[in-house]
Amino acid sequence: MESLISFKGNREGIYIHIKDGEFEIIKQQLQSKLNEAGNFFFGSNVINFKGKQLDSKEENELKSIVEKKYGIAVDNYNEQTEEENFFQGIEEGKTKFIRSTVRSGQCIKYDGNLIVIGDVNAGGQVIANGNILVMGSLRGMAHAGCDGNIKAMVAAFDLQPTQLRIAHIIARKPDNDDVTVSKWPEVAKIEEDIVLIEPYLRKK
Repeated sequence: MESLISFKGNREGIYIHIKDGEFEIIKQQLQSKLNEAGNFFFGSNVINFKGKQLDSKEENELKSIVEKKYGIAVDNYNEQTEEENFFQGIEEGKTKFIRSTVRSGQCIKYDGNLIVIGDVNAGGQVIANGNILVMGSLRGMAHAGCDGNIKAMVAAFDLQPTQLRIAHIIARKPDNDDVTVSKWPEVAKIEEDIVLIEPYLRKK
């Protein structure tokens, strides 16, 4: 069966894109995808429904499913048509240093580059308009280029995030738990509209 539901995003949050189809099937697929995602959308918000034209009753019904059943806020944000201005200083620019571990429940945000000299524990969040570098283990959530710069990157000595986002692109963890731990620091960046994670090897 064709998938009628997909999640897309920009700097403001996540859109739910809906293709034309029977409304009952749309509801079923929406709930199925949210069930599969589990806590994947932790820290995110749905800002609108796009694609298929919904009447007010249908939109309210989908909104109720997302908010009441899955606890995800729907903001109904109206997308702006003006030119996007995002942080450009990812090559060299203002940078904040965090000289401690980011613990569960903590959220560190900065409008430039962010360097954590320590770990980011599961349940911790680091969010930056620029690059994110963790000089330790990244096991929480990281969102680089959060205002829309797709050239931003995330790097860590031990890269095992619960969620990793660059601009509007979200990287998923593998479906299985058998993840090989790299012997090298790793870098995540966007290539061809997907988040690519690769070992960092110094050029000779």
